[in-house]
Amino acid sequence: MRFSAQVISAVLALSSFALASPLPSDSEAKDKRSFVERDGTNYTVFEHAATGAKLEFVTNSGICETTKGVNQYSGYLTVGTNMNMWFWFFEARNSPTTAPLATWFNGGPGCSSMIGLFQENGPCHFVNGASTPSLNPYSFNTYANMLYVDQPIGTGFSYGTDSVTSTVSAAPYVWALLQAFYAQFPQYESRDFGIFTESYGGHYGPEFASFFESQNAAIKAGSVKGDNIDLIALGINNGWYDAAIQEQAYVDFSYNNTYKPIITAAQHTQFTNTNAKSCAPLLAECTATTGSNSACENADNTCYNDIEGPLSSTSANGGVALYDFDVYDIREPSDDPYPPATYSSYLLQPSVTSAIGAKATYTECPNAPYNKFASTGDDARSFLPTLSTVVQSGIRVVMWAGDADWICNWFGGLSSANAVSYSGSSTFAAESLAPYTVNGTEGGTFKTVDNLSFLRVFGAGHEVPYYQPALALQVFEQTMKQQALAST
Repeated sequence: MRFSAQVISAVLALSSFALASPLPSDSEAKDKRSFVERDGTNYTVFEHAATGAKLEFVTNSGICETTKGVNQYSGYLTVGTNMNMWFWFFEARNSPTTAPLATWFNGGPGCSSMIGLFQENGPCHFVNGASTPSLNPYSFNTYANMLYVDQPIGTGFSYGTDSVTSTVSAAPYVWALLQAFYAQFPQYESRDFGIFTESYGGHYGPEFASFFESQNAAIKAGSVKGDNIDLIALGINNGWYDAAIQEQAYVDFSYNNTYKPIITAAQHTQFTNTNAKSCAPLLAECTATTGSNSACENADNTCYNDIEGPLSSTSANGGVALYDFDVYDIREPSDDPYPPATYSSYLLQPSVTSAIGAKATYTECPNAPYNKFASTGDDARSFLPTLSTVVQSGIRVVMWAGDADWICNWFGGLSSANAVSYSGSSTFAAESLAPYTVNGTEGGTFKTVDNLSFLRVFGAGHEVPYYQPALALQVFEQTMKQQALAST
């Protein structure tokens, strides 16, 4: 896979914080820390000399995480002119001084990680129609220190100039945020570190992990100044890894899923042929080393128009689906009220945004960041080679998927896992799925060979932790402990 000259140039043109910059001399600028008050809210301002980044954040806002003694920080990383990336950090509820550090990224591209925070695995959630959040006993910060990030800029609470046009060009900004975070909070520098993500995280996760590892090597070689990120785990649920695999998975899952068929047998044959004739050849051009932005964008558009669009819509909307369904949970209609969207209204309340230090109006999945990715055909590019490199490095990787999700369904997830290239590949592909239990109750089926695992989660849509919170926490904890998935 090779990105066009334009995309590569965009990456190389990023601020010097993101790429190989020389070590500064003792005479260069030092980190600066100050405190300011605005409209009754107190902020800590930290200027990181090595990256040129500035962190401005609120301490212990009292929003979401109300467990006594658990600290939280929310605010912005500012790099360059008018570039402000939102983060929200929660200390671990148990043993925070020794607990590992993990980041969470929602997908999109261009969707806010506040989705994961409030609907999936964060310290609080909305239940039983409540208008205010309550504590989530299955929060990932039960075990680890958690950092939620809205990226690229323009997503969620992030605001300003967005220079990101691809997964590859997104990675340096996230690395910069972590470098500034470590400088402000050096107690987390030596902790085991994990990346957890979903959906478009099938692109984000492998690329971020690969970029962090390359920066670690550059730091060790002395060509980059920064803190080593001790990456030990990568978890991706319902990931979009490889369009060629996923487009055929749309066809197969629509007919053969374990809930109810969305298309007929004749339609399955029809769309299998359509994929082979119109979609797959264009994706092959995109993933070839000569694939241009225009070729990948054309492949993405053609595959949507010929496969994804028709399969996900009923005849009333120009499609072929036998019934109306939610692409994130085929058990529900397209106006599915789950997970509840209450959190979005909550994050628009002035009292809440003031308390947490947000300076932009919250938008869950704005169009602008997505459109930039679409312009380079990023969606159509395969990140399986990058994921394979991550697995080959020895990092523990878990690929898991709710089995009621259509948009990034588990058929595609399993096929992608079976296609990962590493020393255990042939054994992994031949391995059957076995029951995965949580306190004796079967919650899915899984397989593990060496440091790679795949898990199908029963009765879960796209946002797995919302549907199966106890299982999700068990998977998270086992993975962050560098353990193979195991039933309890």
